Amino acid sequence: MEKSSKEEEGESPPLPPPPPVVSQNVKTEQVDQPKRSIISRRGFGTAGKRITLLTNHFKVAVKSPDEIFYQYSVSISSEDKRAVDGKGIGRKIIDKLYQTYSSELAGNRFAYDGDKTLYTVGPLPQNNFEFTVVLEDSFAKHGSPPHNGSPGEYGKRSKRSFQSKAFTVEISYAAKIPLKSISLSLQGADPDNVQDALRVLDVILRQQAANRGCLLVRQSFFHNDLRNFTDVGGGVTGCRGFHSSFRPTHGGLSLNMDVSTTMILTPGPVIDFLLANQNAREPRYIDWAKAKRMLKNMRIKTRHINREFKIIGLSEKPCNQQFFPLKVKNSEGAYDEGQTTEITVYEYFTKHRNIELTFSAYMPCLDVGKPKRPNYLPLELCSLVSLQRYTKALSSVQRTSLVEKCRQKPQERMRVVTDAMKNYRYDDDPFLVACGISIEKQLTEVDGRVLEAPKLKVGNSEDCFPRNGRWNFNNKHLLTPIRIERWAVVNFSARCDTSHLSRELINCGRNKGIHIERPHTLIEEDPQHRRAGPVVRVDKMFEQITARLPGPPQFLLCVLPERKNSDIYGPWKKKSLSDFGIPTQCISPYKINDQYLTNVLLKINTKLGGTNSLLAIEHLSCIPLIKDTPTMILGMDVSHGSPGRSDIPSIAAVVGSRSWPLISRYRAAVRTQSSKVEMIESLFKPAANGKDDGIMRELLMDFYNSSNGRKPAHIIVFRDGVSESQFNQVLNYELDQMIKAYQHLGEVDVPKFTVIVAQKNHHTKLFQAGANENVPPGTIVDTKVVHPRHYDFYMCAQAGMIGTSRPAHYHVLLDEMGFSPDDLQNLIHSLSYVYQRSTTAISIGIFMQIY
Repeated sequence: MEKSSKEEEGESPPLPPPPPVVSQNVKTEQVDQPKRSIISRRGFGTAGKRITLLTNHFKVAVKSPDEIFYQYSVSISSEDKRAVDGKGIGRKIIDKLYQTYSSELAGNRFAYDGDKTLYTVGPLPQNNFEFTVVLEDSFAKHGSPPHNGSPGEYGKRSKRSFQSKAFTVEISYAAKIPLKSISLSLQGADPDNVQDALRVLDVILRQQAANRGCLLVRQSFFHNDLRNFTDVGGGVTGCRGFHSSFRPTHGGLSLNMDVSTTMILTPGPVIDFLLANQNAREPRYIDWAKAKRMLKNMRIKTRHINREFKIIGLSEKPCNQQFFPLKVKNSEGAYDEGQTTEITVYEYFTKHRNIELTFSAYMPCLDVGKPKRPNYLPLELCSLVSLQRYTKALSSVQRTSLVEKCRQKPQERMRVVTDAMKNYRYDDDPFLVACGISIEKQLTEVDGRVLEAPKLKVGNSEDCFPRNGRWNFNNKHLLTPIRIERWAVVNFSARCDTSHLSRELINCGRNKGIHIERPHTLIEEDPQHRRAGPVVRVDKMFEQITARLPGPPQFLLCVLPERKNSDIYGPWKKKSLSDFGIPTQCISPYKINDQYLTNVLLKINTKLGGTNSLLAIEHLSCIPLIKDTPTMILGMDVSHGSPGRSDIPSIAAVVGSRSWPLISRYRAAVRTQSSKVEMIESLFKPAANGKDDGIMRELLMDFYNSSNGRKPAHIIVFRDGVSESQFNQVLNYELDQMIKAYQHLGEVDVPKFTVIVAQKNHHTKLFQAGANENVPPGTIVDTKVVHPRHYDFYMCAQAGMIGTSRPAHYHVLLDEMGFSPDDLQNLIHSLSYVYQRSTTAISIGIFMQIY
């Protein structure tokens, strides 16, 4: 990789040469690090143009801060002493308990989490209770069931009676939670039970939503309202709802309310779901083995008796061939014990129930019984119940559809949120009234600042000034263009003229300062291979490449047959990068013009080691606190497999800056680790032979080799993907591993660290009052809606053109380098302009180096 002119001139004073052990596998004694605590806020930023904003936080007033919540443990068991799980039945039992035993409980209202805990304002009369609660089931058959394991078990009910089920509920005192802990937290204290008090308030909101029949997903709730549904294909529907949570902020207690979306199974006939899910034109094309896996545990409602069941499987035979034993009546109309006759499910429903069955006669039945006692229902009588979560990974087509259909402009999002606050009338909840809590109905107004966009340096020492978070390379050269001499074009698309494409790419490259020779060869896919699978097509193409090229090219330009979601892409990348180590650029142009080709060349130049642009302050080596001391910047993230796929390992990726004093050049290190584990396990990975094969050693050595033998004295860590409950693990596990890796190289003086967590998955949004456009790029908010004590701020660095922008939420956990608020915020803002493949500011710059 080429060095910048500043590095070659060696203008920065060199540090003393490192000892020879830097490149050796030396194991040194490592000192245990003291436990670290999250730092408090050091001040507020002042840089930038002032702007007045609105945010989706609603101010909460607490009129009775001295109230005390009492926490009780709840245990529910059935008549046979088995524990009762399931939040739906738990809420029904507790509701019935309150109705039945209100006087014994002195009229105290409950806030019940649906599981093992309930809360009251003030104590119950006793510390321990045991109640018997009776629930009545109106769907029970009068008398004994007529037969075993058959559809008729749920047969015609001309007479219904109420079958009672008794449950034992034990309630025992657990703890006191003072509401005052929230007030103390707002004043800057750190009481132990503030999270417990906030949890009580959140449980109250969830209980309200549950009573309205909503689907609850963590702190979000979703109504069964067709107006909130949007079909995304494959039998999956996006359901719009709301997130709500109480948060202590610098401006006081607030309720954060936001639009939220979850995925549910499209309600309606089961057969319609299967056709959509498998993209089948007709029922005869359904893969029933796949359908069995998909339908298991889904809840359905039957048309003939209007009752809900849970699917446990499918019948082994079609409806018209699946037999079951039907009890036989004697001459007096009573059932004879042990007397049965074999009958098919189809015959039972058509002759005994007088229900006409059409298409489902030749299909398997749904089994809604128990493992040893099947109960079969014809498919066409069953519909999927609404508000059933779909937790599998979405396809790329579904994700695209969801994004396009669920995006909202800022003004629409503001209106939806404020309407929800008015309609749900949280203030009317008796529990909140008892606490003296009231909630305002207007969005909170906050003061923001808009930072000036950093100036960029491009080719020929020209300056580039971004406008509204964007810039371009019209009539400009790239800063350090590469020279491309050995390359080839491979074409999987019959519609693309590769000769014209290569000529236009060469001409565009010349205008941007890149010298591109004519391609060594243009390879067209053999038409007879186009019907083969993607892996075969890629293998056949590489057979042509190895036959027609004298050696490995600098890169391959690959023309894909589809612009989006091409099944060629994954196998092609694996083959070219993993198997052959050849950089590749995939394209699928609708039309070939200068803008499109420029964007392609930005990617190619970066992949081959060139530099498109630099920050002007970076080019001049004048970044505060970084210019004088070798500083390494790390971006760290962990990606996990699809929900429910515990067999797929998680992927830990870390990027580290190189070629100090630059902050635009990065090297990536990737490792697999235990599934669903968020903490990075391989930052320091000593082996039995004393060698460290961890990520940090790899990045530290690369920094040393690319920075004229300088060792980082400062390390800035940006961590993505962790929640507030994991902050201490980042500080006291991951940071310890980094230090151990540094010490393992024979170093005694540990670098100074600044550790920052960047969160994208939060629910705070920023709006411009009276404007239906997003906040300007560079917008900062570090007052009022931030934490009352910790050092955090919101930054919206990107220019949001579609939907409503989501600001990044930065939490500074540790700052041994001693940044001022303005210097740190300006550095983070500047990092949004260093992503070499983009000509727009991006939301969280350092992490795009990973992706």
